[in-house]
Amino acid sequence: MTSQQKTFYFLTVGVQIKLAGSGFPCTGRVEILYNNTWGTVFCDDGWDFNDAEVVCRELGCGAALHASNSAHFGPGTGRIWLSGVDCSGSEISLSECKHSGFGNNNCEHSQDAGVLCSGEIICCNCNMLLD
Repeated sequence: MTSQQKTFYFLTVGVQIKLAGSGFPCTGRVEILYNNTWGTVFCDDGWDFNDAEVVCRELGCGAALHASNSAHFGPGTGRIWLSGVDCSGSEISLSECKHSGFGNNNCEHSQDAGVLCSGEIICCNCNMLLD
């Protein structure tokens, strides 16, 4: 299995979250399990640093360094569960943030959002992740 194929799963209160598409446990496209189905999360409508901060905290991955959009970590597949996510940055879980409702969106996977967190990033040139 190449680093491009690795997906890291995290069990959190209420929902299960994973970061995919990077090969690193604290960096990648944000996805959630809802209704027993994995889907990409948050087309990038309003996706910002506060949203990334909540995801990084919830996953135990330290502070957010970057909120990525436009499928920076590759487009996901399947359902797009959330859009219009609006976190203040102080929430414990993404499920506490305002959003437009599960499955209520007009998004495409080319808009999938992701995060780069400070914890457990194992790479030689992390600047490539911020481009």
